[in-house]
Amino acid sequence: MRTGSDYRTALNDGRCVYVDGERVKGVADHPALRGIVRTIAGLFDAANDPAEKMTYVAPETGEPANKVFMVPRSAEDLATRRAAIRRWAQRTHGLVGRSPDHVGSFLAGFAANSGFFDAPNRSFGANVQAFYRKLLKENLYLSYVIIPPQTDRSKTAQGQEEAFMQVGVVKERDDGIVVRGAQMLGTGAAVSDWVFVSCIVPMKPGDEPYANTFVIPAGAKGLKLYARPPYATHKPRVYDYPLSTRYDESDALAVFDDVFVPWEQVFVYRDVERVRGQFFATAAHVLGNNQAQIRFTAKLQFLIGLARKIAATNQVDAFPGVVEKLGELASLAAIVEGMELASEAACTIDKQGVARPNGRFLYGAMGLQSELYPRALQTLRDLCGGGCLQVPSSAAELTHPETAADLQRYVRSPGVSAEERIKLFKLAWDLVGTEFGGRHLQYEMFYAGAPFVAKNYAYRNYGYEEAVAQVDACLASYDLNTPT
Repeated sequence: MRTGSDYRTALNDGRCVYVDGERVKGVADHPALRGIVRTIAGLFDAANDPAEKMTYVAPETGEPANKVFMVPRSAEDLATRRAAIRRWAQRTHGLVGRSPDHVGSFLAGFAANSGFFDAPNRSFGANVQAFYRKLLKENLYLSYVIIPPQTDRSKTAQGQEEAFMQVGVVKERDDGIVVRGAQMLGTGAAVSDWVFVSCIVPMKPGDEPYANTFVIPAGAKGLKLYARPPYATHKPRVYDYPLSTRYDESDALAVFDDVFVPWEQVFVYRDVERVRGQFFATAAHVLGNNQAQIRFTAKLQFLIGLARKIAATNQVDAFPGVVEKLGELASLAAIVEGMELASEAACTIDKQGVARPNGRFLYGAMGLQSELYPRALQTLRDLCGGGCLQVPSSAAELTHPETAADLQRYVRSPGVSAEERIKLFKLAWDLVGTEFGGRHLQYEMFYAGAPFVAKNYAYRNYGYEEAVAQVDACLASYDLNTPT
């Protein structure tokens, strides 16, 4: 499998990424992206470290592969997969939302039911299988763009003022297709190896030119990636911005300027029903969101650990009101972790032999994600108080001869030096107050789309028949003539 060095080298593919109005010449070394590149490279190196126990022999290839990409066939496989995903999530504290195991999990779900992609006139299932084997063999980083630009949200692709606002097929060739248009929210796209392109927003008959699913290299000719404002630039010290400088995965608008896609990279072609069904007729959606909940669990644990340490540093961790807040944080984190574990313990085996985490518990937690994270973050903010604001502008003031003595004397806690206290509160501020922290709040609130979408998943997967049956049984147990 690839190492971190291999990954960094692969980024030198001439990809077209724009930051601050200029085309990036070297993605791996650009100030806006080098921090996240180092972080992702570290994940690949960890996967190759025998001590991490992240590899297995993939039955699809007969070769070593990363456990985060495996197709689980039993509850034990789900636990094995979770342990590997958790190792990566803990290395990033859950702050890289679209790490390579996210879209990789969707691909595993597709490959486990590749027959779904075989249309009457075209058999694309073999393409899905071949690309999944490539993912396993090469330890790839896939990002995805599956949301159309926010132009006129009241209409589907065919109703926009101009054709091909959303990416669609403008030409069919003997050897492939040519696509034009754009998709938004390519999280990690600027630093990924391949981009998965599709649409998760419902389409209708007449949208066939836009109803496609395919994969392309991030350096494909004609693909342009416009990054949002970066959070890592103009921050020379990790000490001052420990999260912004290392975990800003970037989000990008992907513009397809007549990009050629060979047939072997196409999974769905001009098929509204298959684009709509691909995530749910396969195990893709449930496996991808299982990864997301494992990652979210790690993020909440990091957040509540930070809250606990701040309370101890301020010597308030024995106050009843503070204990109550810490208890609430513990409850929130335990709910998410417990639901994720329950979804695995109550998994089902589908017709393709895939162990699917139980949707009642998986989507139950996901349905509250947009409320749980803001609530936890607000509690952390309450515990920080003014401590996040009373830190020096830069770590340089801790060493400058004119300022060091004042900081060492006045910005400290019992048993905690000024350097340690400032370090802790700068970390907290990077999560609750910076642009990086604000982006993560927005990300968790809209992870599954609008909150009503996530709650719809919970509604559809709970199994309301069981609950209604209990009510019906109660109603049937008495009538007008039943004596008291």
